[in-house]
Amino acid sequence: MHQQPFTEVPVVNISGLYSESLSDRLSVASTIRQYASDVGFFYISGHRIPQALTDNLIDSTKRYFKQSSAEKMRDYIGQSSNHSGYVPEGEESFYGGSVDHKESYDLSYELPPGVTTRPMLGANQWPQLADFKQHVSDYYQAAFALSKRIFSAFALALDLPENHFDSLVTSPPSQLRLIHYPYNPDAKDREGIGAHTDYECFTLLLPTADGLEVLNSAGEWINAPYKPGCFVVNIGDMLEVLSNGRFTATSHRVRKIKEERYAFPLFCSCDYDVVVRPVLPPLPGNSADKYAPIPCGDHLYAQTIHTFRYMQQRLADGLIQLPDSACEIATFGKLRSEENSNEIV
Repeated sequence: MHQQPFTEVPVVNISGLYSESLSDRLSVASTIRQYASDVGFFYISGHRIPQALTDNLIDSTKRYFKQSSAEKMRDYIGQSSNHSGYVPEGEESFYGGSVDHKESYDLSYELPPGVTTRPMLGANQWPQLADFKQHVSDYYQAAFALSKRIFSAFALALDLPENHFDSLVTSPPSQLRLIHYPYNPDAKDREGIGAHTDYECFTLLLPTADGLEVLNSAGEWINAPYKPGCFVVNIGDMLEVLSNGRFTATSHRVRKIKEERYAFPLFCSCDYDVVVRPVLPPLPGNSADKYAPIPCGDHLYAQTIHTFRYMQQRLADGLIQLPDSACEIATFGKLRSEENSNEIV
């Protein structure tokens, strides 16, 4: 049956995922199945992330970005070998070459010294700012634990064993971004960051203000307002592949508004060497080869090269090369839809 285009982003209370009762966990998974299929976005409440952790994260982030440009550039991401550090305004370019008015600090799952590193995984570059590493690390660990619980819920939602994804998510290149949108007195309430889907399995987003918009099947942009105490979860490219199209990576963007804002997305991935492929048969009417297998780490690395200027320069200088499996940007989810192409360019 054809689903009506969604007009709001729903809220799921996931407290049942912490229950010892399988029926309680299945009940939450059933709700998640519906929204992951029909919307691709939902809020979660009942997540058990302590408020003190998010308060400390936000406080440390604000103190970091209040520093001078020279101080922040000491941690420039282009100095790292595993894509961690400060991202100045203008470093990223999006679909159509658009540049967004923001800065960020990017980091990932922390590997201990001496462990073999990868282009998107290793020891993070940390600034010399009191309590920053501790506060950000504490939040990362709590959010990562929550992401594994959500992975279990997605497994149940796909009628798979609850632990199906456990072995695929041990030390993944799951990136946390600390994003700062400065106050911009000249901004008008209009489209900001270019419409896109996220590369990974799903995103766990902690926002501090409004601005997020989600594209529905009618090509309409639906507001996803800030809800205190809630996280936003959205389906990414890799979960679309894993679910064989049952869950869709939904396009989204951020409006440009005057208000200063912060956002903290954790992009939840499988382990670097996992080859992402459908775990279920195709839906009726879909071909068996609709989704080609994707090496997880290589996909993330390729998409990052497409987006970051320092990576593009390394590519031009012959210092790095695109993986053989590299996909072009905007190849998943609703960005593939020709009927919506004029709405999202």
